[in-house]
Amino acid sequence: MSGTPDASLRQFTAPDGRQTLCDTVCCGGIRVPRYANEFWTARQRQASSVHEVSYRACFKPQLPRFFISCLTAPGDLVYDPFSGRGTTAVEAALLGRRVAANDINPLSAILARPRLSPPAPEEIAARLGEIPRGEGEEADIDLSMFFHPATLGEIVALRRYLFGRGPDEDDVDRWIRMTATNRLTGHSKGFFSVYTLPPNQAVSPESQRRINEKRCQTPEYRDTHALILKKSRHLLGRLTETEREALGRAGQDALFLTGDAGSTPAIPSASVALTVTSPPFLDIVQYALDNWMRCWFNGLDAASIAAGITSSRTVAAWEAAMARVFAELFRITRPGGRVAFEVGEVRNGSISLDEHVVPLGADAGFAPEGLMINVQQFTKTSNIWGIANNDRGTNTNRIVLFRKPG
Repeated sequence: MSGTPDASLRQFTAPDGRQTLCDTVCCGGIRVPRYANEFWTARQRQASSVHEVSYRACFKPQLPRFFISCLTAPGDLVYDPFSGRGTTAVEAALLGRRVAANDINPLSAILARPRLSPPAPEEIAARLGEIPRGEGEEADIDLSMFFHPATLGEIVALRRYLFGRGPDEDDVDRWIRMTATNRLTGHSKGFFSVYTLPPNQAVSPESQRRINEKRCQTPEYRDTHALILKKSRHLLGRLTETEREALGRAGQDALFLTGDAGSTPAIPSASVALTVTSPPFLDIVQYALDNWMRCWFNGLDAASIAAGITSSRTVAAWEAAMARVFAELFRITRPGGRVAFEVGEVRNGSISLDEHVVPLGADAGFAPEGLMINVQQFTKTSNIWGIANNDRGTNTNRIVLFRKPG
């Protein structure tokens, strides 16, 4: 693709130079061009190591990188109203852009903000050495099915330490909080817990008891301080000095909001050059169930957070919620700015949300520029327009690109 922000979508090319396939599709009475190619790779470990923080239903860093690189310049403001683990924010910072992010879930800022101010491993190790181990301490809920008693004592002590920091919490504390939140439960010895589901979803205590019984396992001791430091070294391991400096610059004035994406008065009108986002897809992800332990560790009410998350059971309800978001995006987007809105096929491919997104953006005042479909090398050309890489859930990256006139 041409590197200029005003490049025609017909100039989109894949990294290997293969031609972009194009046809047109009618969405809500609006005809838009549809482009298919392998615009970016989704292979593992092709992005910065600082992205490797688990969160349910997040997209790969290569997706926002493609749009940020092609459609913005250094110093431009890049925004994500459904920030999740902060992939768009971190990638924008790495590329020298300014950052704004929002999410209804306070965990989003907890996981994203610290990576824009990364401390040195030596600072992390020194701070961990100041935190008591909490021998013999117990949690206020039963977590014995997940953790060895000594491990749980360390988690409780760390939790109490972080609560006690209050306004004195600094970049090192925030980094430790983020890393510990990410290491609570998982499926290897790199996590605090006994073997359980992958770290982007926490099972219930009852389900964990069944897992323990089936696997004939009991929680073993895990050195939480050592695991926090190990994960920190991994996250920071492939960062270059240039990338560290870029993150630090972005972190100085980065805006992390926690609230309704349809009302963001803290973001000035006509200030955003590009929004790259992926909204909740109907009710296919149960955020309260997935994040209950992370919420407990951070003193958050998972049920109240879940109540505020857009988890619509019908397309009509989802459209109503997204219409408010598009109206707010139109307000904050500068003339000529873009919105890259990633959606997918849900409910076994029976619903293609892109067909509903195009008229929503148009009604808000945006000009739909096209529907982009990222096609992996293993996908046969004959399947491009009806991609079915998976049997369930979201089958493919489908991005509707809008431009604000002016």
